[in-house]
Amino acid sequence: MKAARRYVQSGKRVVVDVDLSKFFDRVNHDILMNRLSKRIEDAGVLRLIRAYLNAGIMEGGVVVDRHLGTPQGGPLSPLLANVLLDEVDKALETRGHSFARYADDCNVYVGSMKAGTRVLAYLRKLYAGLKLQINEAKSAVSSAFGRKFLGYELWMSRGKEVKCAVAQKALQNSKTRVRQLTRRSGGRSMVQVIERLRAFLLGWKAYFVLAQTAGVWLRLDEWLRHRLRAIQLTRISPEALTKNGELCLNFSCLYPKINTNAVGQNVTDPLPFRH
Repeated sequence: MKAARRYVQSGKRVVVDVDLSKFFDRVNHDILMNRLSKRIEDAGVLRLIRAYLNAGIMEGGVVVDRHLGTPQGGPLSPLLANVLLDEVDKALETRGHSFARYADDCNVYVGSMKAGTRVLAYLRKLYAGLKLQINEAKSAVSSAFGRKFLGYELWMSRGKEVKCAVAQKALQNSKTRVRQLTRRSGGRSMVQVIERLRAFLLGWKAYFVLAQTAGVWLRLDEWLRHRLRAIQLTRISPEALTKNGELCLNFSCLYPKINTNAVGQNVTDPLPFRH
């Protein structure tokens, strides 16, 4: 994302957003092994990788042979994707294009729509040589602003600086997950709810650490605390809702001393966005 920001900041405001259709299901084993053989001399390692690729898939209790694709979610799959797509990267570098790629997600940044159309046609030829198909419905030549890439999108600040933000789809997906973790039913204690919530939020925040939208973080922080208070208010007696004779709706007031030893953080400040 840092590279994408730099390209757009330099004036390349048009992006060629390429999405490969079912990439991990359509990787050609022979082409991939040919590329690997140019890098790996050990025949034993090559045989092991071939066996990994040919391992069957269990569907409905039945083993199905696999002649295309790599196991999705496997630790080796992203590395194999980089090996296969390395020649595409080198072809783009030879032509002097500015691009950012992670596995099968690739964005090429250009200065005009016309240039973007030419680059997209060139990429079609490159991917066809690898027997891969571009998803035409999801691929496009458009403005770099607002286009999702790896869960991020770019925006322009008032000072004409290009910045990163969490894409709306990623933000909505995270809220859906938080709603699941903070259901008012489920028979879990507040400490258990917060432990699971923190595990998700800390990982989510670490991934989106490049986002430069302080207002979004604050609104999300307020929304999370509101959900925790709603859980709390359904689980305590009316007498516990008051402190010194006044209504207490502050989370730290309701649970001032509980400590979650599993995560080493005090439950009075269970959310990581302000740290």
